[in-house]
Amino acid sequence: MENNRNFFITIALSVLILTLWQVFYMNPRVEAQREAAKVEQQRVEEQKKAAGGASPDAAGTPTPQGAIPNAAGGEAVTAANRDQALTASKRVKIDTPSLEGSINLTGARLDDLKLKHYTETVDKNSPEIALLNPQALSTGYFAEIGFVGNDKTGAVPGSDTVWSVDGNPTLTPSTPVTLTYTNDKGLTFKRTFSVDSNYMFTVSDTVQNSGSSAVSLFNYGRVTRYDKPAVASTYVLHEGLIGFTGTEGLQEHKYASIEKDKLATPGKSTDGWLGITDKYWAVTLVPSEKQPFQPRYAYFEDGRHRYQSDFLTDPINVDAGQSATVETEVFAGAKEVAKINAYAEDRHIKRFDLLIDWGWFHFITKPMFWLIDTLYKFLGNFGLAILATTVIVKAIFFPLANKSYASMANMKKVQPKMLEIREKYADDKMKQQQAMMELYKTEKINPLAGCWPVALQIPVFFSLYKVLYITIEMRHAPFFGWIQDLAAPDPTSIFNLFGLIPITLPHMLMIGVWPLIMGVTMFLQMRMNPTPPDPTQAAIFTWMPVIFTFMMAGFPAGLVIYWAWNNTLSILQQGVIMKRQGAKIELWDNLVALFRKKPSPAE
Repeated sequence: MENNRNFFITIALSVLILTLWQVFYMNPRVEAQREAAKVEQQRVEEQKKAAGGASPDAAGTPTPQGAIPNAAGGEAVTAANRDQALTASKRVKIDTPSLEGSINLTGARLDDLKLKHYTETVDKNSPEIALLNPQALSTGYFAEIGFVGNDKTGAVPGSDTVWSVDGNPTLTPSTPVTLTYTNDKGLTFKRTFSVDSNYMFTVSDTVQNSGSSAVSLFNYGRVTRYDKPAVASTYVLHEGLIGFTGTEGLQEHKYASIEKDKLATPGKSTDGWLGITDKYWAVTLVPSEKQPFQPRYAYFEDGRHRYQSDFLTDPINVDAGQSATVETEVFAGAKEVAKINAYAEDRHIKRFDLLIDWGWFHFITKPMFWLIDTLYKFLGNFGLAILATTVIVKAIFFPLANKSYASMANMKKVQPKMLEIREKYADDKMKQQQAMMELYKTEKINPLAGCWPVALQIPVFFSLYKVLYITIEMRHAPFFGWIQDLAAPDPTSIFNLFGLIPITLPHMLMIGVWPLIMGVTMFLQMRMNPTPPDPTQAAIFTWMPVIFTFMMAGFPAGLVIYWAWNNTLSILQQGVIMKRQGAKIELWDNLVALFRKKPSPAE
């Protein structure tokens, strides 16, 4: 009974890990290759169009009243010409503790932004993350606020409007920047950019009507992107268009889905936010609550393919001699948990915390992150925090695990009686089961108790994987020695002698030190129990740690370290409990039997 139970548990866990491997690793790799090929094909097609004289610039297309102007833009140049693209127009410098870049005075766009605290790789000399890029680049990505007018309003600020700087030319947390524009109908637009020390911009637009009649105009905002993340997204994480507005609440549109649907238009709202999110970064707009607005998520194929989250307010009426002010907040930066939560609370941004994809099991994932992050503040290392978290989780579930291991130990002691029952009722399965149940009742044994240690490990495994995968706090977080990024796989491999042999190995052969340690601890834990008498089950128990070692090698190093440490604690815990219960620990005998030379048939 016990061996069969362990056998089924092992098979179930194997299926689970294989599913995880396929969903979280293999599928994204295949999808990434497909996306890379698609992007390359798209780039070639765009170059052909440009060479043939076709201009994808549709910014000057007449716009119907109440519609957001087109943002297709001109020919895309190579990423190597980023500096050239930046110098093509006048700009206002941005310099904060967290950000550096500039505001494009043509359109008053946020289209040049780098994150000072984040680099592309763990290398100290690696370039900073360039979050926003000018429209002319193939990686164009920007946030823009503008207006839609009519014949009475004259030309209103949009993509082509050239603004003038009024006073201070550098945007810092202590020095806002003011831009102005006056049209031929007597409307003066005054735009003030301010920014905090982190990632939130505030754009305040005041419209002064010096004309002789009232005017009505619309305010719009958009986040537009021309490319997709270099690494394809996975099922465990949302990347793409996102927002939380109106009664529909959370809206999530992956790149592939919006390419298919082309347009998604939820109901009007008076609060919320919308934008585009990556795994670690996001750009979102928070429209003013004073004016109802229509959110929209779209994919455009005219000219250049692009993705866009935007909003358009209801008409804003400005009487003659009067003014009106509308304010929009723009988040552009890293999705740091503490800062996102602070923005949601301090600025009253409805459900802004959903910008971080905690998943359906957020009630487990959030507490897991809080615990790890709190321990990190005391220990100064996320790897140590994961080890300490494992100990705490073990302590919380100790009473249940103690009962489970005690029940397993009791089952070992009554195995002779169980064998007698099987032999006695070998031809009558019904009486055999009845006798077994009576034995369990007499000896106070729960035959399913051994499932609990494994069952309890699964939600912890999932939540820790989610935390390691989605939270930027874990990105490039070092442990000790060769582990410089807990969110990435162990970079070493036994097949090149851990770097001594200078060869490049295929990914499946990247079996590092920590996956090996995990495999050894799993092997020892399984050998704590008697070897199954059935040869097939025995072979599965023997090879399972090897299979898991290969599969887990591709998972984040932090998760493999957790699993290895959890196995070690389980071995110690199970050994102590079995000793107290007087049950024999089979580990040494199993190891001796495994490596002992088997006699030949002639002997």
